[in-house]
Amino acid sequence: MSYDALLWLSFGGPEGPEDVRPFLENVTRGRGVPPERLDEVEQHYQHFGGVSPINALNRRAIDAVRGLVELPVYFGNRNWHPMVEDTLAEMKAAGVRRALVFPTSAYGGYSACRQYDEDIRRARAAVPDAPELVKLRQFFDHPLFIESFVDAVRTAAAGFDDYRLVFTAHSVPLSADKASGPPEEGGHRYSRQIAEASRLVATALGVADHDVVWQSRSGPPQVPWLEPDIVDHVEALHAKGVTNVVVCPIGFVSDHLEVVWDLDTEARDRAVELGMGFARAATPNDDPRFARLVAELVAEHLAGAPVRKLSEFPLAGCTVDGAPCAVLCCEPARRPAK
Repeated sequence: MSYDALLWLSFGGPEGPEDVRPFLENVTRGRGVPPERLDEVEQHYQHFGGVSPINALNRRAIDAVRGLVELPVYFGNRNWHPMVEDTLAEMKAAGVRRALVFPTSAYGGYSACRQYDEDIRRARAAVPDAPELVKLRQFFDHPLFIESFVDAVRTAAAGFDDYRLVFTAHSVPLSADKASGPPEEGGHRYSRQIAEASRLVATALGVADHDVVWQSRSGPPQVPWLEPDIVDHVEALHAKGVTNVVVCPIGFVSDHLEVVWDLDTEARDRAVELGMGFARAATPNDDPRFARLVAELVAEHLAGAPVRKLSEFPLAGCTVDGAPCAVLCCEPARRPAK
């Protein structure tokens, strides 16, 4: 099967103070998030001049990928410009008939995987005779993904003789995590993939013990989410006598605002208050290995290149035009019959 382009599909982020509120309203539309919560999050963005690093990081990564693939690479977002609907219209005007899609998330689950399928369906519905879109697979266990984090942790930990290694990822409601996998597997594929990626990194580092915690919770307090929270965990480590902590944001592919606020600001500030040493490992960002990873995923479709992965998890996430994945790794939870 031939392809005419690669679409880089991401979350999006504001690029100026005036963008912040409309961006947040796009993110939370239909979710009933109270205005005071948006006010709080808006201040996080304004702390950095109203600019999220995510779009600039995506553009740098895209430039690196352009040097490795023989396809034109387009950039579209879910929540801020360039919006994926506009990008798809641009692709159609350029004569693209079939394109691969790289979603900037390595994992399964609703927000990490299925929501990108929804983005694809929404964009295609908005563009008459839109190009066919084939979403690339999940890559949390790809050797290049793991290698980039291994080196990032080594760099972050270089100043410590002893430290506790803590992996973080975006928290989700427990119900959403339970739904992120076939019932016969027991669900919870999102948190199990996070745990597996963390184990792969820790094993490569020769670290015998580590922690997996969560960050960026945004739901109401009465709804149970994955925990513990990273700041709470830093406090718990201090109470146990841990003096240095190295945090690896294994759940993220770039240093966007949830990384630089939740980890570099809130978690770091709390550690400093407690007199602890704190270091945060970099995400892949525009690491050349990340561009090579994307090129390898593309080559699986263009040239039948072998699949490289380090875990026993089944391949998942590859969809055509946003159709359900064959392994149903991130289907919504079914409501019980009344």
